[in-house]
Amino acid sequence: MSSGGFDGAGGLHAANGRRVIVWRHGRTPWNAAGRFQGQTDIDLDEVGEAQAESSARLLAALDPDLIVASDLTRARKTGEALGRVTGLPVTLDERLRETNAGRWQGLTFAEINEQFPEESAAWSTGDVDVAPGGGESRLDVAARVCAAIEEHLEALPDDGLLVLATHGGAARVAIASLLGLPHGSWSVLSGLANCNWSMVEEMGADKAARGLRWRLAEHNAGSLPEPVVVEEG
Repeated sequence: MSSGGFDGAGGLHAANGRRVIVWRHGRTPWNAAGRFQGQTDIDLDEVGEAQAESSARLLAALDPDLIVASDLTRARKTGEALGRVTGLPVTLDERLRETNAGRWQGLTFAEINEQFPEESAAWSTGDVDVAPGGGESRLDVAARVCAAIEEHLEALPDDGLLVLATHGGAARVAIASLLGLPHGSWSVLSGLANCNWSMVEEMGADKAARGLRWRLAEHNAGSLPEPVVVEEG
């Protein structure tokens, strides 16, 4: 189904390889309150539902081939908004869930800093692989999300587009891992705003032979550029 996308200058380009859009869910009441959700199953609020509907209409223009969502309600409903616009089914995959943050889940970030100061400081810097609240580390999360991506890629055509409806933390570590960034440098990527997305695209065989399989085409995007009209002569 996929036929193309947008280049960095805002113009249309032909798709030469498979692409993956990593899409964060819409806003929830806990997002608005600054609470660490982790794998707690919190629904979208009214703002989040509107965000999902709006961004779904934009992403539908890219003609996705496959939609896969975390089974947590906020991500599932976000993916289903795109499914309604495109007519595609939504496959649920629990490997796309957010980080299990153990004792941190449900706490505000201020409460986390107060109750777990050393652990929170180590988590914030990203220099060491901390398991927040006794849950999962970033490397753990990246491994399961990337395993899911590799599996679902097998169902795509050579120029296909996979859309993943997932979570902010899971999205960031998966993107960093796909790009081959060293773990200590993962913090160079900003997090995704609610219902924003990033796109990675496969590179050619010459790049893959050097261990460079994916490149970042868009990051933390919330809109699509207008196509450039080229006038010749």
